[in-house]
Amino acid sequence: MPSIRILWARLRAEFIFIPLLFALDRLSKIIALDLLRQRGSVKLAPFLRLTYVENTGAAFGSFQGGNYALGVAAVIVLGLLFYWRGDLLKYGPAARWAFILITAGAFGNLYDRIVLGYVVDYIDFIIWPVFNAADSFITIGACLLCRCFIKESLQNGREGKK
Repeated sequence: MPSIRILWARLRAEFIFIPLLFALDRLSKIIALDLLRQRGSVKLAPFLRLTYVENTGAAFGSFQGGNYALGVAAVIVLGLLFYWRGDLLKYGPAARWAFILITAGAFGNLYDRIVLGYVVDYIDFIIWPVFNAADSFITIGACLLCRCFIKESLQNGREGKK
């Protein structure tokens, strides 16, 4: 059985960064609720606005009204992430960050779905659907994870040719 010190060393990044990123997401959504709910939208640059949106769906406005089903799906994804955590981390530090980012983002949006009944979105690049920090964490984490899988696959392919 590993000691507390060994467990802390193994889980330190997750214990620090998942709550930190979750808090960053919550803070940004609280500010959006407070500043944007009445205004609707604030132009920051020709290509960027902060626009308040209550999203009961998923990415790109799909599954509108599917808040409950999407919440259940988030719980399942989080469960699978934790179940496969050990296998994922074998892909190296990038996979650890992917796990952290996806987990924090999923918890952030799940919190909104449970507490508010919708996800607060506010980042608006005008040509793209409105999104939030948690969505960004999930997207970056998924890209990192794909990078890990592709890198591993390419390495295995090269080793197979030798």
